[in-house]
Amino acid sequence: MSVTCDVVVLLSGTGSNLQALIDSTRTGDSPVRIAAVISNRADAYGLQRARDAGIDTRALDHKAFEGREAFDAALIELIDAFNPKLVVLAGFMRILSAGFVRHYQGRLLNIHPSLLPKYKGLHTHQRALEAGDTEHGCSVHFVTEELDGGPLVVQAVIPVELHDSPQSLAQRVHVQEHLIYPMAVRWFAEGRLALGEHGALLDEKLLAASGHLIRT
Repeated sequence: MSVTCDVVVLLSGTGSNLQALIDSTRTGDSPVRIAAVISNRADAYGLQRARDAGIDTRALDHKAFEGREAFDAALIELIDAFNPKLVVLAGFMRILSAGFVRHYQGRLLNIHPSLLPKYKGLHTHQRALEAGDTEHGCSVHFVTEELDGGPLVVQAVIPVELHDSPQSLAQRVHVQEHLIYPMAVRWFAEGRLALGEHGALLDEKLLAASGHLIRT
């Protein structure tokens, strides 16, 4: 019998990646259990997705705290009440403090809509088009103190098409996000994925700097 891996998901918005994770846990053989979904916005639609799936939800308003460290300390306390093995960032629009990242070192994953290390931060699809890139995609990585800079786990690569707009590119990247994020979370839950001293390890082997590449 597989051991259940409790996961807490943090989000700020609509929660489409959360929905992909929820759907992936309904296969019957998934070792992943989403213990709670936490948002810094009480009106985030992702919280409704979680409630619809019978998952515990919490809202913690960052504006109610004096500074980033105070909010992050309260967030750590809230997360740890659910005793998760893994914390998953799914569109959580907060820059996390160094103390928060260190607290969850090796068990904190994020997904970013670019082929990291390209286009850290925002407006990734627009920036890829402006640069004339022929390929674009998304990346799952372990979170470290460097913004969007942690060791890569898996990247999905898509071609940039001639008439792409930021919106059309975003839609196609989203499709890939919803495939690779549940896959990476499952790898972690199965004990196959870990953060090593020199990068991400899959089945005890060091992944390439670009992570596991999937091309469409």
